[in-house]
Amino acid sequence: MEAESMNVHPPERLRPDLSLISDWIPPQTHILDLGCGEGALLAYLHEERGVTGYGLEIDEDEIAAAVARGVNVIQGDVDDGLQQFATGSFDFVVMTQALQALQRPDLAIGEMLRVGRTAIVTFPNFGHWMARIDVLGGRMPRTRTMPDNWYDSDNIHLCTVRDFETLCQDNGWRITRRNLLNHDHQDGWLQRFSPNLFTEIAVYMLESEQRRI
Repeated sequence: MEAESMNVHPPERLRPDLSLISDWIPPQTHILDLGCGEGALLAYLHEERGVTGYGLEIDEDEIAAAVARGVNVIQGDVDDGLQQFATGSFDFVVMTQALQALQRPDLAIGEMLRVGRTAIVTFPNFGHWMARIDVLGGRMPRTRTMPDNWYDSDNIHLCTVRDFETLCQDNGWRITRRNLLNHDHQDGWLQRFSPNLFTEIAVYMLESEQRRI
């Protein structure tokens, strides 16, 4: 699948999580951004790194905003799979802060690693100490990274750093890079000392062991 060129405005300031991810993606690569929103990451990478690619988004208003930036967007739901993309179509497949809102996160990651050589995912860590205190108090957590009420939240499959790494191990997904962050998107000795207790936002780069054979 050939990507069309994107005509974008001068680069804008990215969200901190998108800025971090942009540093992980080399120039001249081909990417798929799942849940791309208004297309900020794709527009930035195209302008700054010569990256090409597509976004997948379900919200019509977000799609219109992305198209206005000159980003190639396909309307679709990640939960429906990525059957429209051939195996190995992309260098990187990115999904930010959406893993916990999917019906089957495990199947989604498997699809990401089918259509892409490398997957990058981010999610809030349900094992953070603030969330644990709420649970001990008998309530569903509301934290800085999970601010919604239980009844109006999009989150249906929250996980911890330990849960996620166990999932990767069980499925043969190799963690090639990770960044465990606080709410301000900074890493520090606390996250290194006890990742599952002090990480608020987790960022992982994955490859499939099967693809390396």
